[in-house]
Amino acid sequence: MMWNLLKKTSAECQGAQDGLEKITPRNSSACTAQEMMEELSATDREHLAACSDCREALENLVATRRIFRGVASAGEPSRPFFASRVMAAIAAKQKELAELITPWSEVPRFATKLAWISAVLLLAGTTWFYEKYASEPPRSSGDATQDSIFETPAPPNQDDVLISMAEAPR
Repeated sequence: MMWNLLKKTSAECQGAQDGLEKITPRNSSACTAQEMMEELSATDREHLAACSDCREALENLVATRRIFRGVASAGEPSRPFFASRVMAAIAAKQKELAELITPWSEVPRFATKLAWISAVLLLAGTTWFYEKYASEPPRSSGDATQDSIFETPAPPNQDDVLISMAEAPR
């Protein structure tokens, strides 16, 4: 009961107005009160003839249908090319996504693998070098090996020079 929400009605009024609501969608060509009353049941017609509130509701319904008669028929026009435009948009999106899958899209995955391999090799190489350096015996100060070009060799000991001169042939 759309048009009579705030008014209290009897059960007969309720039944007649419900009958009006039920016939409204069925017959869209009926635009007069007489045509709409013909589609009602006999008890609802008798009640509409006796009740002024229900006749007013019927007149409001007829006036509303007259106002919206042209609007109901002017729905959304059909678009014959809508489906083809949608399919073209889908094909364009698929083509765009297919172009993104190139060899360059594999670079990030390859770069992460390369970074992990490099880290493992660096760790293994550092460990091996450290163990090798730690296992060498420490060098004594008397070694004649030179670690750097900037270091000067240690001067010979005085005793070494005297012994070598004494052994030399005269």
